Amino acid sequence: SKFARVLAVSEHDRKLMSDWVDASSIVVVPTGVDLEKFYPDPSVATAEGLITFVGAMDWEPNVDAVEYFCRQILPRIQACVSGARFRIVGRQPGPRVNTLQGSDVEVTGSVPSIVEHLRASAVVVVPLRVGGGTRLKIYEAMATGKAVVSTSVGAEGLDVENGVDLILADQPEAFAAAVQSLLQDRELRRRYEVAARACANRYSWQAVSEKFDPVLRSVAGEPLTLDVGYVPAQKLEAR
Repeated sequence: SKFARVLAVSEHDRKLMSDWVDASSIVVVPTGVDLEKFYPDPSVATAEGLITFVGAMDWEPNVDAVEYFCRQILPRIQACVSGARFRIVGRQPGPRVNTLQGSDVEVTGSVPSIVEHLRASAVVVVPLRVGGGTRLKIYEAMATGKAVVSTSVGAEGLDVENGVDLILADQPEAFAAAVQSLLQDRELRRRYEVAARACANRYSWQAVSEKFDPVLRSVAGEPLTLDVGYVPAQKLEAR
């Protein structure tokens, strides 16, 4: 209530904040994704059967997510998909994560860049059951043109449509079935890959800046206009 404007990164957060302060002062400015870094590379072959999770492995919600996936979801997938395997990419994995490692589960630890791991993936999963904030890992995976399966908690706060941009599944059976279908049906997976990239294009930093700039100018009392020479987001989408 001390500030002229409050920025929320999602409509979900805006609604929560509206219980505390005047809703008219809250403006949604989403977080973005670096499309100069995260983009599809046709020269990188997809590793069929490779399921990937990306996240800091010293954060409890991520630890819980990979334990949940390995114990309740992966066995169901492997019962139907020969060669399915899971890769956990992220810094500082502790004993709970390292004990998951085996012939079909890889724990990489810190990597120079997650981009190549995303590009090699057949499916990216976000099986989070707890935690807050927005999941930039989803936009990054989508920006590289990857099909994503997530829990509702994992995609909370993101402007994504279930069954169009990604698949949401909150029960282990449904989650496993979604991953299985994407691994086995390349045409289905391709449709999600194309939709994912299109969705991520809406959240380039250029597009986010178009929303952020007018808010700053309004607080400063300036006209709500953009700088001359600004590059509109739609030009980036033509890339």
